[in-house]
Amino acid sequence: MHTEKERLIFHIDVNSAFLNWTNKERKKSDPDSIDLLSIPAAIGGDSTKRHGIILAKSPIAKAMGVTTGEPIVNALRKCPNLVLLPTDFKTYNQNSALLMDLLLEYSPIMQQFSIDEAFLDMTDTIHLFGEPIAVANALRERVANELSFTVNIGISTNKLLAKMASDFKKPNLCHTLFPHEIPQKMWPLPVGELFGVGRSARQKLSLMGIRTIGELARMDLSLLQSHLGMKYAAQIHASANGIDLSPVEAEEPENKGIGNSTTLSSDVTDFNAACQVLLALSEAVGARLRKAGHKGSCITVEKKDCDFKSSSHQTTLATPTASTNVIYDTAVLLLKESWDASPLRLLGIRVTKLNEPAYEQLTLFQDAHSERLEKLDVAIDSIRDRFGAGAIRRASFLKDNALDEQVDRKHR
Repeated sequence: MHTEKERLIFHIDVNSAFLNWTNKERKKSDPDSIDLLSIPAAIGGDSTKRHGIILAKSPIAKAMGVTTGEPIVNALRKCPNLVLLPTDFKTYNQNSALLMDLLLEYSPIMQQFSIDEAFLDMTDTIHLFGEPIAVANALRERVANELSFTVNIGISTNKLLAKMASDFKKPNLCHTLFPHEIPQKMWPLPVGELFGVGRSARQKLSLMGIRTIGELARMDLSLLQSHLGMKYAAQIHASANGIDLSPVEAEEPENKGIGNSTTLSSDVTDFNAACQVLLALSEAVGARLRKAGHKGSCITVEKKDCDFKSSSHQTTLATPTASTNVIYDTAVLLLKESWDASPLRLLGIRVTKLNEPAYEQLTLFQDAHSERLEKLDVAIDSIRDRFGAGAIRRASFLKDNALDEQVDRKHR
């Protein structure tokens, strides 16, 4: 009798990705430069103006109370000697692409979950490489030796458990979390560590006397649903019991859309702080569009809140664009229209309905100003390619009131 093969899933997660990748670039130019992961260090914001948000922090900064998503002025109060470094999404994208290419050597079924993590379905390819834990450790060592940064790898029979496993002790380690290991390894953990349980849900669960994942797993589902709602309660109850049937879905072809997203481990509730994230994402998406020779007319802002509920809001432009400014202005409008200020855990921008500039039809809306913006983007890309991402920054991105001005201008 035919029996279905048990799935085998790897979750690969870069350790302190933005700092790890920044470290790598610094070592290229100065092998003796200090290891950012060994000092209080963070990525994000403008240290001279003391505004912006923390996008990543070192383990030492984390131990001093610095959290991802908080304003840098708050982080500096907690940690006055915090070393702040600017974002460099070109470097992040380059290293992310190197990792994804390497992962595809192990399985054609690879789902990039964010810029610094991915799932691999190893079910039909593991026999080519060996035992799961040995293969994961070999992969982890390859990343360290060939790409010069470190990852954690979680191994299980589904995506949820593999992701939970990769969050165990760090850095540069592999862990398993198979179904028979759930009572020992997962159930004793605080309920807030379960993927999908955000701050507000954690507070509600605490009022019900639920403090560990095991207590959530054993809770009567109907009682849980009366407090959290039918769908969400069923989702996290299944997760607490290690149930996840979602497949590893390969990335859609780039010619269907180009996008970037970033996951923040701490909630973002301030509109200006959220727009700071959109600035960096717009830079990255615009640069990728121009490099690929594409323009797109549909712009989408993707959000995930503190309870991991996803939503998106999009609009279609009259004229396809690859302009960073146009993408950013549109993204700010979309965020303003669709966000109710509930805490955000993820933000993303995606540009779809792509065409090639060579086949673009000119419209009455294309004027000298838009042509100047296109030339400016090309010039900025050229300078950054030659001298690095930090060689030039858009002045509008540095003004304290630039975000409000752009939103107000759109609503006049």
